[in-house]
Amino acid sequence: MGLIWSLIVGAIIGAIAGAITKRGAAMGWIANIVAGLIGAWIGQGLLGTWGPSLAGMALIPSIIGAIILVLIVSLVVGRTSKK
Repeated sequence: MGLIWSLIVGAIIGAIAGAITKRGAAMGWIANIVAGLIGAWIGQGLLGTWGPSLAGMALIPSIIGAIILVLIVSLVVGRTSKK
């Protein structure tokens, strides 16, 4: 049951990051989950595990990490698609 909660929270974190950056409209649920889970790992690695936590993920650092990930991926994808 813990894995399901992690996937759900990861999807929510990814969707929030996509909405904040306004670059998540084209992202599907799988991309939101991946962005949320990897973003949580990046955010907690850089900022620690402070703030409220859900499913083992500190929400604020996780959202910040997911925003960073979405921005980097959108810049890389944007540059490769314009060539």
